[in-house]
Amino acid sequence: MPLLDAVKGVACLLIVGHHLVRYGPLADGAAPLAPWLFDWLSQQGRLAVQVFLVIAGFLSAASLAPAGLLRSDRPAMRALWQRYGRLVMPYLAALTCTVLVAAAVRPWLDDEAVPGAPSLPQLIAHGLLLQDLLGYEALSAGAWYVAIDFQLFALAIAVFGLAGVVQRHWRLTLAQGRWLGAMLVAVLVLGSLLVFNRQAELDITAIYFFGAYGLGMLGFWIGRATRGIAWRSAVALLGTVGLVALAIEWRSRIAVALVTALAIVLADRRGWLAPKHWPTVAMPLLRLGRISYSLFLIHFSVILAVNAVVSHWAPRTAWGDALGLLGAVALSLGAATVLYAQVEQRPATWRTLLVLFGGLVLCGMLTAL
Repeated sequence: MPLLDAVKGVACLLIVGHHLVRYGPLADGAAPLAPWLFDWLSQQGRLAVQVFLVIAGFLSAASLAPAGLLRSDRPAMRALWQRYGRLVMPYLAALTCTVLVAAAVRPWLDDEAVPGAPSLPQLIAHGLLLQDLLGYEALSAGAWYVAIDFQLFALAIAVFGLAGVVQRHWRLTLAQGRWLGAMLVAVLVLGSLLVFNRQAELDITAIYFFGAYGLGMLGFWIGRATRGIAWRSAVALLGTVGLVALAIEWRSRIAVALVTALAIVLADRRGWLAPKHWPTVAMPLLRLGRISYSLFLIHFSVILAVNAVVSHWAPRTAWGDALGLLGAVALSLGAATVLYAQVEQRPATWRTLLVLFGGLVLCGMLTAL
């Protein structure tokens, strides 16, 4: 789905820009050159995460719906393992890099963005994606999203599992069981948008973000409607739910998620998600989208390294700091390309995961010493 790749690429660049202007001394030096841009990226750039959440929900529904997860527990556990491996392999590699970079720059970059020396429980919690739930300080700016993504996928599988139990107990058909699963997702979306997403203390749990994620899942199922009146009714209902949630309490993040979900539904209906609608001139943007996850994971360590080197060794001018920020973007793209090719594209195996997990713990403990 090239359109989704392109959108992910643009969203990831916005997140990189958001972190560039918030972490390190270079942003403060370059901000006078374009204060409106730096202010917008600082305040609104994080909203691009909602785009990732909606697309992740759309793609998870696409992968779960035809997989027959209602038939038994075995496919569900396999899907959960595959998701963990896909998320964690590049995440562990990037987190190890961040731990090493943070240790290298900590003595001469006095900035609150630099993580402290990690402890063994903190490293293990990060590897298991439990750091926020257990109250440990994050070792990287993007670690929270990886944990939430896995929680959301696990919650979606649990919903299908519950639907499967009801289906078998009441002897429903597979199609009826899937409809039940979609209805349970809709209930969770309502609960998240109207209640849980308004509780700031829940932002370390999947239920807080399930509104955006579930909008993407519902968008996928709406796109499968064969009758025009059913499609239009479902789109109207989806939009109404979002507008009611915003009327109860305005949240920019929910507005972005709603617009993204509706736009994907429309694009799916028009066939714009198909590769044939994308010319070769769009290939650079599509390649950016494919490495967007690796870029999301690795850019924080690059930002730390560039800020440390430029602020310590280069003359401090506004234009010099701006060039340093642009260099950080370019280096992040290069590092993401390597991480994507060498780690993210590789099949997930227990052996590889254990090696990467062990590498993170070993490097973390060595830097702590």
